[in-house]
Amino acid sequence: MPSYAGLSELLDPSTTVLLTVECQQGVVGPDSALPQLAEEARASGALGNVARLVDAAHESGVQVIHAIAERRPDGRGANHNARLFRAAERLPVQQLSGTEAVRVAAPIEVAEEDLVVRRLHGLSPIQGTDVDALLRNLGCRTLVITGVSANVAVPNAVFDAVNRGYTAVVPTDAIAGVPSDYTPAMIRNTLALVATVATTDEVLGCFKRPGRVRPA
Repeated sequence: MPSYAGLSELLDPSTTVLLTVECQQGVVGPDSALPQLAEEARASGALGNVARLVDAAHESGVQVIHAIAERRPDGRGANHNARLFRAAERLPVQQLSGTEAVRVAAPIEVAEEDLVVRRLHGLSPIQGTDVDALLRNLGCRTLVITGVSANVAVPNAVFDAVNRGYTAVVPTDAIAGVPSDYTPAMIRNTLALVATVATTDEVLGCFKRPGRVRPA
């Protein structure tokens, strides 16, 4: 864990962006296509911690980006080159554009100033999406990555952020994956090697300090 001073320096509100990954109704909501993952996200407290971080970001002037995975009803442009994609096509709940499944899930509140980035392909919320360009235009230096899953999308986001020169911060209790013991193993053996890991409360302590509100 970093020292408070070190983490506080990284989380300057004027150069920090909070990214929520696939925290959408069809993934972590009550009618999820992936009920085991949805249950883990809620039971572990990860989803609630994402909501706490989002609320604090709104109060402190930290920009929030919500990364949503969806697909067209005809599947045009979607990947078919991995087991995960083929299995997703057979799920009873589909992440179809414009449906309730691709709305940000409660208890996360979406503010008017938040950015929502939707992707139709791939595994990463950054690669091949608008996220990188938005981060650069926002003057981002530190990207706080939250959400699901610790199995696929979250590690993708961390690696892509680091490869693009951002400092990644992962609140360890604001991400979830399955099975439940996989997430701490992923954090300890992989994410901690390339990202700064902290707890939600530690990040909140930095967000809640007096900070500069980002100009509109």
